[in-house]
Amino acid sequence: MAIAFLSAKRSKDPNRQVGACLVSQNGIILGIGYNGFPRGCSDDQLPWAKMSKSGDPLETKYPYVCHAEVNAILNTNHASAAGQRLYVTMFPCNECAKIIIQNAVRCLRSHIFYRKKTEYSTAYVASHKLLSMAGVEVRKHQPQMDQILLKFMEL
Repeated sequence: MAIAFLSAKRSKDPNRQVGACLVSQNGIILGIGYNGFPRGCSDDQLPWAKMSKSGDPLETKYPYVCHAEVNAILNTNHASAAGQRLYVTMFPCNECAKIIIQNAVRCLRSHIFYRKKTEYSTAYVASHKLLSMAGVEVRKHQPQMDQILLKFMEL
């Protein structure tokens, strides 16, 4: 999970930084991802807004952002995601759940679970339903520590 959190720091999304890490059954990191725009699409030319002042959904980030879960699966080191574990900092939406299922991920560990009523609750209820139906083992991640300190200095 720490790698998922570290990966999330790479996201330029000012509202929500999400990270994901795909891990083999042996604990080998297969792929990491964070939420951001597709390769070759400038972070400065597309909107990061959650809501548009004019009401135009094309002036928000949602039609353009690739989610961390999808990026972790697409960024694998050519290993299959089948049977593997996916660690995510935030519970996946229904669109990501479909991709997780189609890639045969066996186990999902999420730091944040959405169960309360929000504007996005339909996506998360659908996600829970799909993952359950597909037999993906879903658990809330219980960290063994509350932080990891990384210090960068010259030796």
